[in-house]
Amino acid sequence: MDQVSFTQMKDGTKEDYDFLTEHETEYAAGTADRLVTALVQLDESLSGYQVTRLGHSLQSATRAWRDGADIDWVVSTLLHDIGDIYAPYNHDEYAAAILRPFVREQCAWTVEKHGDFQLTYYAEHVGADPDKKQAFRDSPYYDDCVVFCERWDQASFDPAYDMLPIEFFTPMVRKVFARTPYDPDVTQAGKRMPLQNAEVAQERAKA
Repeated sequence: MDQVSFTQMKDGTKEDYDFLTEHETEYAAGTADRLVTALVQLDESLSGYQVTRLGHSLQSATRAWRDGADIDWVVSTLLHDIGDIYAPYNHDEYAAAILRPFVREQCAWTVEKHGDFQLTYYAEHVGADPDKKQAFRDSPYYDDCVVFCERWDQASFDPAYDMLPIEFFTPMVRKVFARTPYDPDVTQAGKRMPLQNAEVAQERAKA
């Protein structure tokens, strides 16, 4: 079989859908590499900063790594602006939707809301609400998003910063996106892990 038999989904057979499932599973296995390619394409995205969007993503992830963050935090930080090209008005939600099946709920929520939290730093200059993040004050992840923005996001526009290359992070992206999607042992609803781990950070600094 090279193609399904139907032209309307309601007419499909079990053989058709078994065939599609096999192809979709094979295609999904390449998600990580497609995301890495999309990250590189961020260099064609919004300009005007002192670093490219790819540079910002790598710098943010490098800061997370050097803070001793776990793999969920590092990969989420690397991909937090992946939506800049295709979803400039809701890039945070776009990135979170990509991450949500494969990372801890804490990390996906932080990525989803980081745009509102970032307003703290510049809203007064663009006529927006600098306190928009207060709408999420009751979330168990509120403080995590504050730290995420302060340490890793808003600070990562420095052209002199010694960031790690994309090749360093690619195996981590592949590992995360090889997980079973929506596995409750992965998404861990309600669980919080620290963004910083001084002991791990110290070990990484020696590498």
